[in-house]
Amino acid sequence: MSETARPATARPGTAPARPVPAGPATPAGPAAGPSAGPRDPRHLHDAAELRALAHGADPGTVRRSLDPGPGDLRALAALLSPAALPHLEDLARRARSTTLRRFGRTVRLFAPLYLSNHCLSTCTYCGFARDLPLPRRTLTHEEVRAQAQALTAQGLRHLLLVSGEHRGQVGPDYLVECLLRLRDLVPSVSVETQTWTEPVYERLVRAGLEGVVHYQETYDRGRYRQVHPSGWKRDFDRRLEAFDAAGRAGARRLGLGVLLGLAEDWRSDVLALAAHASRLRRVHWRTEVTVSLPRITPSASGFRPVTRVSDAEFVQALTALRVVLPDVGIVLSTRESARLRDGLIRIGVTHLSAGSRTEPGGYTEPGAAREQFAVVDDRTPAQVAEAIVAAGREPVFQDALPLGRMVPPDGTEGTGGTGGTGRGEPGRTKE
Repeated sequence: MSETARPATARPGTAPARPVPAGPATPAGPAAGPSAGPRDPRHLHDAAELRALAHGADPGTVRRSLDPGPGDLRALAALLSPAALPHLEDLARRARSTTLRRFGRTVRLFAPLYLSNHCLSTCTYCGFARDLPLPRRTLTHEEVRAQAQALTAQGLRHLLLVSGEHRGQVGPDYLVECLLRLRDLVPSVSVETQTWTEPVYERLVRAGLEGVVHYQETYDRGRYRQVHPSGWKRDFDRRLEAFDAAGRAGARRLGLGVLLGLAEDWRSDVLALAAHASRLRRVHWRTEVTVSLPRITPSASGFRPVTRVSDAEFVQALTALRVVLPDVGIVLSTRESARLRDGLIRIGVTHLSAGSRTEPGGYTEPGAAREQFAVVDDRTPAQVAEAIVAAGREPVFQDALPLGRMVPPDGTEGTGGTGGTGRGEPGRTKE
């Protein structure tokens, strides 16, 4: 099936078709098998039909889609349509019920730790883009540990190491050493860096890496090329295939997402994201999959969103994803306001960043470097945890310990580690 959009025609249950923006072919289909790669044509649904439904579903189709089966992309398309907005309260109730049934009342807290703002890619929307005139900094390994200590002092035990795409400044050796330096301090570390090959991911997993986060940003190949004019990140397929490479390498968590406002047709991007997440869950069934829908916020790039996704549409997208992907985690960043985040805690969010700084060294030297993007919810982890409790949920600072026999920091034998919120010192793994 071709990736190019075919003229949309009306089908039973849809309103008369109207022209819709050319968008992505979804990268996962029902016939996909574990051995097939993301470019295999069997992974491609009739994207034009789904886009037509997402833009033109009628009220009857929306009502019939409110109780979808897992991974039902036709139902998701209808729930993303303008005709579904009047059903937002019903959709939110169903999302809340699904979240409680599948995830309980827990909300996992984490924070990003920015390693470097050096970058060799030119992404037109990013505050770290190569051509921007800003002071560049890469943390030393001692500084990385100091940043982590500042975060663990606030109770956090889940960290996401983030950097620009510069394999000279932040290469595999550098990342391995970061992971080794943090092993006795942080039991759950993920990375959001440039994409790597499967052997590199295997090295990182052996060093203690738990999760890999890569946002495809947009699944519209044409738009992707426009906003990534040069650099490593320009290769759409290499980025898409990185999720499978990380999964085969043993990463326990895979995080993916799209940047709302980057492409005109945000509904098609959400559909493609859901298809991609569904495929990853089938193929890498031992791996936790999470999705995120960050909206563009101001940065040094000066990029302006090509479309505005309203708060109501944002909630619509998140709740629709929840009811169609009941076992996929939903991540919400500090790009959103405290008020909106507090509301979504009650509905479908399972992972929240807290106390975030988006510049290298920001936790011990705030303002010393330029941030990647503006943080909107600037509350501390403790304040976010209070909001989670007020919403009737349980904040989780730590839900894992390093495997193997533990050695406390003083070197004496023992089990080490703590439970509960993880505010103690977890100790080191004895090799």
